[in-house]
Amino acid sequence: MSRPRLSSLFAAAETSAAPASTAPQEHPRSRAAYAAFRQRLRSGTLGPEDARQLFDELLPRAPAHAFNALLADLARAPPSAACKDGPALAVELFKRMDRRASPTIHTYGILIACYRRAHCPGLGFAVFGRLLRTGLRLNVVVYNSFIDCFSKDGKVDKAYQLLHDMKELGIMPDVITYNSIIDGLCKSKAMDKAEMVLEQMVDAGIQPNNRTYNSLIYGYSTSGMWKESVRLLKGMSSSGLIPNVNNCNTFMAALCKHGRIKEAKDIFDSMVLKGPKPDVISYSTLLHGYATEGSFTDLHNICKLMVTNGIMPNHYVFNTLLDVYARCGMMDKVLLILEHMSKQGFNPDVVSFGIVISAFCRMGRLDDALNKFSHMIDIGIAPNIAIYHILIQGHCNHGDLVKAKELTSDMINKGFPPPSVIFFNSIISDLCSTGRVAKGKDIMDLIAHTGQKPDVITFNSLIDGYCLVGKMVEAFELLDVMASVGVEPDSYTHDTLLNGYCKNGRIEDALTLFQDMLHKIVTPTCCSYNTILHGLFQAGWTVSAKKIFHEMMESGMAVSIDTYGIVLSGLCRNNCTDEVIMLLEKLFAMNVKFDAIIFNIMISAMFKVGRREEAKELFAAMSTYGLVPNICTYSVMITNLIKENSFEEVDNVISSMEDTSFPPNSRLLNKIVRMLLKKGEIAQARNYMSKIDEKGISLEASTTSLLISLFSEKGKYREYLKLLPAKYQVFEGVNIS
Repeated sequence: MSRPRLSSLFAAAETSAAPASTAPQEHPRSRAAYAAFRQRLRSGTLGPEDARQLFDELLPRAPAHAFNALLADLARAPPSAACKDGPALAVELFKRMDRRASPTIHTYGILIACYRRAHCPGLGFAVFGRLLRTGLRLNVVVYNSFIDCFSKDGKVDKAYQLLHDMKELGIMPDVITYNSIIDGLCKSKAMDKAEMVLEQMVDAGIQPNNRTYNSLIYGYSTSGMWKESVRLLKGMSSSGLIPNVNNCNTFMAALCKHGRIKEAKDIFDSMVLKGPKPDVISYSTLLHGYATEGSFTDLHNICKLMVTNGIMPNHYVFNTLLDVYARCGMMDKVLLILEHMSKQGFNPDVVSFGIVISAFCRMGRLDDALNKFSHMIDIGIAPNIAIYHILIQGHCNHGDLVKAKELTSDMINKGFPPPSVIFFNSIISDLCSTGRVAKGKDIMDLIAHTGQKPDVITFNSLIDGYCLVGKMVEAFELLDVMASVGVEPDSYTHDTLLNGYCKNGRIEDALTLFQDMLHKIVTPTCCSYNTILHGLFQAGWTVSAKKIFHEMMESGMAVSIDTYGIVLSGLCRNNCTDEVIMLLEKLFAMNVKFDAIIFNIMISAMFKVGRREEAKELFAAMSTYGLVPNICTYSVMITNLIKENSFEEVDNVISSMEDTSFPPNSRLLNKIVRMLLKKGEIAQARNYMSKIDEKGISLEASTTSLLISLFSEKGKYREYLKLLPAKYQVFEGVNIS
């Protein structure tokens, strides 16, 4: 039996269905079919086959504006179970229409909009070329579609060129035209250009609207230019505009994203008092900000305020709350929120379940995660690819590869693509970085189960893992495994092995591997040289290190400032101070641009050879090189000045630190106290112990241990105990013998 024509199924509705304003007037059946088409499209039950059949039936008798209305509806339709891609279907139907009817300028505008939503400006431009050949008169709507297409795709220069072109054709831009370009420029952080276009807009007699200002506020806020955002909000009134809730929400969202929750709350409070009244997005923005900070008290207060002000939470609000408690492992609270959602008439969605399942997997509660997975299926929520990935990763991380394999097969059977090698590599990398390299290696079987093969990144992660746990034999054997599956090692592979050998004290093996690299296809990189040089200097193999550094220079490879830093530091470490000075003089002659690390090495070397004045001059000269002393620089200076008993100069350096980006930290102050105590400078040590108290810093365990040994009942400085701040005189009577 042949399938009944779709329009006949709708015929019964023609007496009751109200015709849409855009539907054809001359054929009742067309009106009924058109109304049914829109109703099913909006309800998400119109599939592509039904749409094609109806469209074909309307073609002989319906006017162009009816087709345009259908195409426009499809172009704007959200994805549904029946039709996953409305814009793509609209493009297909346009091609059917093109063969049997004449598209209008409006039809082409809808088609261009479809390509814009699909982020395919190139295809839209091809349609534009065809449109020019039809002889149809272009209008501002078509240009706006193109300009918006290019702006959203980040090609703002092309959008601006179209603005120029349309003016030359006598087509005057409107507020939508300028808003699209300003929005694109603001999202590209090109705020100067955005202001220039705004000025052109005003000069053209077009009044900016709230959307114009919203784009500008977004651009300035996301660039951290808060004063400019405030200026715009305040300046809107001079343009006859009142900031709306979207303007305020945009500013609040940017502030929260940059951790400026207090300023965001100030705007929120102003909205409550003066308007515009906060909406659910305003509340959810603040909630997300407090959730990111982990500020539960403020989180609860905003939730209570929502209820008091009659704002109904949405899925985003509930999911934000679920996420913050799930990340803290407060699963009892998470389950209560899920229950509360259902009572409020909000069934948890796939995002809600993803948050809960992910938290259970992180905690190793895999049975609970699987129970939630089963529950979501039972209530009709189809798991997406992200849910499967969460479960597979959770089972891999906790060693249940059998279940991980079962879940992988299940997702493939459901029509999802298998997890990629990149996905598995991220799991292997996480496992190996925490020393669980055996579990990481087992995942290669799972990769094979999906019909894929491991790549060089897979093996590099495993080699790195074996090096981390000191299993260098297993790490080296992986080179043979790579060869057996046709995967070529890269420079990172060998650099990882080099680093592993050096860190595990197998310097001879490192040298052998490095020499092999010189005779093989894999050419050592600057990173390779840095790794072997650092390892050799650390092990005291100074002669070999100097030889390799000389070979590096002779090879013509560009020597980076990092390499010079490693060599200078290594020579210094191995008491080759004269060679340090010679190399530094050579670098000065070469006009090498130094960094703070090199200066730290130079200053240390000068102190080491007794050239203290030159060390101080170098410290003072850093600013002339555009450099700022860091905490290590200050530590080098202070340590050496204490060794020379230059305590007044130490005080001066510490005072100068207070006004910089590197004030004295706990580690430095504790180090100073220990050095002074060991030198018997109790009064000086007392001053710095007081500084530690003022800053609210605690003494480190090594400092406390030294105090006990020096000031206990049989301590070396027992008699000077009263010189310490009162809170440290607790050692009186302590006997550590």
